[in-house]
Amino acid sequence: MACCFSNEVPEHPCVSPVSNQVFERRLIEKYIAENGTDPVNGQPLSEEQLIDIKVSHPIRPKPPSSTSIPAILKALQDEWDAVMLHSFTLRQQLQTTRQELSHALYQHDAACRVIARLTKEVTAAREALATLKPQAGLAVPQAVPASQPMTVGAGESMEVGEQVGMTPDIIQKGLHSASIPGILALDLCPSDTSKVLTGGADKNVVVFDKNAEHIIATLKGHTRKSPVCLFMFQTVVFSASPDSTIRIWSVPNSSCIQVVRAHEGPVTGLSLHATGDYLLSASEDQYWAFSDIQTGRILTKVADESSACALTCAQFHPDGLIFGTGTVDSQIKDLGSLKERTNVANFPGHSGPITSIAFSENGYYLATSADDSSVKLWDLRKLKNFKTIQLDDNYEVKSLVFDQSGTYLAVAGSDIRIYVCKQWSEVLNFTEHSGITTGVAFGQHAQFLTSSGMDRSLKFYSL
Repeated sequence: MACCFSNEVPEHPCVSPVSNQVFERRLIEKYIAENGTDPVNGQPLSEEQLIDIKVSHPIRPKPPSSTSIPAILKALQDEWDAVMLHSFTLRQQLQTTRQELSHALYQHDAACRVIARLTKEVTAAREALATLKPQAGLAVPQAVPASQPMTVGAGESMEVGEQVGMTPDIIQKGLHSASIPGILALDLCPSDTSKVLTGGADKNVVVFDKNAEHIIATLKGHTRKSPVCLFMFQTVVFSASPDSTIRIWSVPNSSCIQVVRAHEGPVTGLSLHATGDYLLSASEDQYWAFSDIQTGRILTKVADESSACALTCAQFHPDGLIFGTGTVDSQIKDLGSLKERTNVANFPGHSGPITSIAFSENGYYLATSADDSSVKLWDLRKLKNFKTIQLDDNYEVKSLVFDQSGTYLAVAGSDIRIYVCKQWSEVLNFTEHSGITTGVAFGQHAQFLTSSGMDRSLKFYSL
């Protein structure tokens, strides 16, 4: 009978009921006072739980003499074992410390981004308040209730009061051609969410002003429908099409200022880097590309050699260091590192082509959808699926988006559903579109919601 600590016969032996190991009471009490756990398995242990072992006082063996070679070898072996055990413990502690440091740095980075965004929003709100003060005597129009969305469409009749919604001529005048139905893509200007960008099946890209209720620009140039569009600033927008081109547009001039030819197949995904200088694109030609916006030069073009699958979507992480892509073989194929151009992680679990992916602004969560009528939530800190929202059978999910604060998740497809994050419970449901909803976006501070659909309409909901 030997102590687990000293490997010697204990003077006052006791046994731990947690690990069933024998210890010298003096040593185990010191360990419990410092750690409060069992040294063998790490489970909670108190001094009251220790069980004394009644034994007759043993006759201690005579310590081996160090004058013989076997004794010296045994002493060296014992010292070596102790050093190796200590080294192993230090390696474990180092790994734990590294993980904790990585988590703390991740939280710090997310907090800095949130603080910077909130500071910017507060400054903008103060400027807006200072601008509105001289107009305090003007009448404020009545807000549109959530149950009565404003609609911009073609071929739809809607009775709207004079003080609510948009004017009849705006409602009757569609953003896109009525002969070719469908608004396929939607995005809002990050600096002014009243500016709406849509891409239609009529090959046109339209910039619409929600507040002024008029079309700012109609951008023509694509030879096929425009299923992907992206708003950069109030003056610059991007669009992509099955014609394999990515076009950069000047909104004031209603003209194309740059054509990026990064792919040989239909472009299925666009995402803007956090710096605003680079553009990520994905295509059915199995490649993702990283392009310079100013010059239109392709900086990187990579395909996954291990799997010859077309890409269906792409999205940058808010920190701009990694990004995600979806494929037709139901895989969130990679979170590619731009520095190393390597696959960081895979997220299996869906069945059917991936239809949309979205990162939360805090950088912790990833939402994905596919043709299997489900939305999966992933924790990027642990790289695992922690929640699956199973929708109705045959439900088509076309778009996912988090609001700027990471509080809500919008799911668009057969209808529009709003979920509150962390609880992941449904709080709102909109069924105003008569066709499939193809895009959804939150306004500033999640004060309103915008959606587009195959019924050629653009709808606004107050939240």
